[in-house]
Amino acid sequence: MLFAVVRSELNSRYMLKMKSYLAQEVDLSKIHENILSRRVKLLQQMENCLENHEAEKRCRHQEVDAAFKRNRTLLDDIEVAEKRLHTRAHLLPHPNILNLETQYWASVEETIPKWEQFLLGKTQAPFGVSKHEAVKRKGTGSPETVQTAKNKDLPPPGLNSKLSLRQHNLAGC
Repeated sequence: MLFAVVRSELNSRYMLKMKSYLAQEVDLSKIHENILSRRVKLLQQMENCLENHEAEKRCRHQEVDAAFKRNRTLLDDIEVAEKRLHTRAHLLPHPNILNLETQYWASVEETIPKWEQFLLGKTQAPFGVSKHEAVKRKGTGSPETVQTAKNKDLPPPGLNSKLSLRQHNLAGC
């Protein structure tokens, strides 16, 4: 009987231990399920972050491509504008020179009537030109006057140089 009592007590201890192990196992199982559910949530969040990151990366890549194309177009436009300005710079003289030419031809046009009267022999030479010089100048285009004009860096006498300059200006150059 003693043996039966000891056995029964051992059985009850064993059962208590088993119950506590079972309770621990249930607790551990709940904790494990909780960990697994948090893991699933974290994995889902990681997947969402990865998808967002890849979408942002694609968007940035598209923006970079668009900026590259825009910059290439701008550079091409600048090159075309530079070429136009370069050719225009060779065609048009400096604005100061154009201004001087305009003033020169305006003064020539103002004095032409006075010189026409002189060349027709109706009046005296304008600007204090002596008769001896006037006779020399009457033959415009003579080698002496052309040579004198070249020595003084002046255009040759006569209206031909004026007409060619006007034609040049009218041509849009």
